[in-house]
Amino acid sequence: MLILLPPSETKADGGDGPPLELDRLSFPELTGARKSLVDDLVTLASDLPASRAALGVSARQDAEIARNAALWEAPTTPALRRYTGVLYDALDYPSLRGAAAARAAARLAVGSALFGLLRAVDPVPAYRLSAGSALPGRPGLVACWRPLLEPVLAGTGQLVVDLRSAAYAGLGRAPGAVTVNVLTERPDGSRTVVSHFNKAHKGRVARLLAGSRAEPSDARDVARLLHRSGLRVESGGSGTALELLIPG
Repeated sequence: MLILLPPSETKADGGDGPPLELDRLSFPELTGARKSLVDDLVTLASDLPASRAALGVSARQDAEIARNAALWEAPTTPALRRYTGVLYDALDYPSLRGAAAARAAARLAVGSALFGLLRAVDPVPAYRLSAGSALPGRPGLVACWRPLLEPVLAGTGQLVVDLRSAAYAGLGRAPGAVTVNVLTERPDGSRTVVSHFNKAHKGRVARLLAGSRAEPSDARDVARLLHRSGLRVESGGSGTALELLIPG
């Protein structure tokens, strides 16, 4: 099973790993695109107004641009320790131990606007680049990543559980992936899409799946696993879509 997570705009500082070495990252098919994007971000960082426009940040966030300027020299840390925020707090990857930690390291992957796809332990520096960023002189990131990522995702030979946001799923679609939509169910039976706590619930789902001894083979198996963990999950109307229902 491969569990795809979205990245986060917030990232931990520092790290104790050596500077970025692209050949140490998983999915070597993506190395060329990664190098091109890293080089472009480093060059762009010398022009603050252009960087702000491309990255969608303000002058108060110039520290994010400084991160990009140092991409080749900055220390690295494993991807699932680099990304922070609500989803990653709920996942709480660093607290996993023993066999559960090993399973999570093998199963978890992060969709990234800069690196395309990362395994849990791939060492990366802090950076700023989002799926919707528009870098000067190059087509959008969908045009960059989709032709590369889709063959990679189609060739995993594993069940894919895609917890990415729409923008990151758009960078490379995973055929036949199980998806999870989080809905609030009110006492009158009506349902609405969860927005504020969506990331927290998906982080909890990721943790349950990543550390489980079970090896689901389809959406029904994923639903059963989540049911056993106390979650209410229903079919979302297609063979691979699931709905996680949260009391409102």
